[in-house]
Amino acid sequence: MDVGLTMRETKNRLELIGVRPEDITAVIITHEHTDHIKGVGPLCRAYKIPLYITSGTHEAAKGWLGGKLKVSEFEAGTPFSIDDMHIEPFSIPHDAADPVGFAFHCGPFKAGLATDLGYPTKLVGERLKGSNLLIIESNHDPEMLKSGPYPWPLKQRVAGKEGHLSNEDAGKLLAFLLHDGLSHVVLAHLSQINNLPELAMGKAKDALEARSYGHINLKVAMQDEVGGFIGV
Repeated sequence: MDVGLTMRETKNRLELIGVRPEDITAVIITHEHTDHIKGVGPLCRAYKIPLYITSGTHEAAKGWLGGKLKVSEFEAGTPFSIDDMHIEPFSIPHDAADPVGFAFHCGPFKAGLATDLGYPTKLVGERLKGSNLLIIESNHDPEMLKSGPYPWPLKQRVAGKEGHLSNEDAGKLLAFLLHDGLSHVVLAHLSQINNLPELAMGKAKDALEARSYGHINLKVAMQDEVGGFIGV
């Protein structure tokens, strides 16, 4: 899912979890911002990995992706399958050409992913419902963003309806999605300038504990560390 690091760094991190690039069967793209596609072209060309991308994102990303790629285009709202995994892409509010989140179905299990969104729309909530594993954005603490070093227009962008999800909004989304089958939550896309892992965890824990779901395994995805495998 996305390749925002260089191919070399991606290979190094895959090696840490015992995965070979040549064993990857697909790369799926959420949107065309460089922190999500920087290494896609080189990786997919080098290892002949099929690339799945919306037509709008593909058009916007051509300058970064380059040629000689095996591309399969999909559209938000139209499910597709890769091997034995059924995938539902859905639109999210972000300042990109055609950004999407995903619900992944494999057998009886469901994983939901939504990062890079300004606010949790009703559609986002509906598509993520019933997930056993959730990966959701918890990008910034509003007070840190307000008092931080970003120029005012960038602060407005991050906090806007097509920007990024705050810790508070991530907690509200998580509260809406709680159910007995949810076992793992990963907080992702934390800003290194406008957030702290303990702040993101705190808001999420409050949402879980207020509804007696404190037993759910809660983690923060770090930008400079490789996370382990998660079993549900």
